[in-house]
Amino acid sequence: MRDPAPVLVLASASPRRRELLAGLGVKFEVVVPQVTEHEDAATDPRVMVCHNAELKAAWVAERRREAWVLGADTTVFVEGRVLNKPADLAEARRMLRLLSGRTHRVCTGLSLQRRSEGAVLATVVESEVQFKVLDEAVIDRYLARVDPLDKAGAYAIQQETDLIIAGWRGSYTNIVGLPVEETKQFLTLCGLC
Repeated sequence: MRDPAPVLVLASASPRRRELLAGLGVKFEVVVPQVTEHEDAATDPRVMVCHNAELKAAWVAERRREAWVLGADTTVFVEGRVLNKPADLAEARRMLRLLSGRTHRVCTGLSLQRRSEGAVLATVVESEVQFKVLDEAVIDRYLARVDPLDKAGAYAIQQETDLIIAGWRGSYTNIVGLPVEETKQFLTLCGLC
């Protein structure tokens, strides 16, 4: 009798990650981890996102020991400051003002784990985004069209792009929240893709 195909579980509540992972054509389930993410602004963003991705994946993997569990975490880093998800619209507005006219980095940590094998793969992917100069009218228009509260840095590159983004370098899907190329490499190594 053949062993059943390995199960993939996405440890994330993000609809953007679900959409990007589905685009790879792999079957997966979603389990939202119940963890408190590390969001200390003094922490190196690469260390922070890697830690959080591993934390999310580990929480789910402990409960689904035979499954492969994919965790991810994304943050924005500009001029020595980490910008996670804003707490409210006032903070979102402050973040957009800070990003205005500047280039920043988007860092995503990935962790793929399988408890039954003691297997862990992890990496961090970085991209750069250049913002246009934003005046208050543009910020108002953007906030009226996009919900910034569930997005690191208070923006989504895939929404109202022409309004705020001058350009980017690196992985576009990383900026959205799940670097697809690196994710596919992990899944291929584990026989999931």
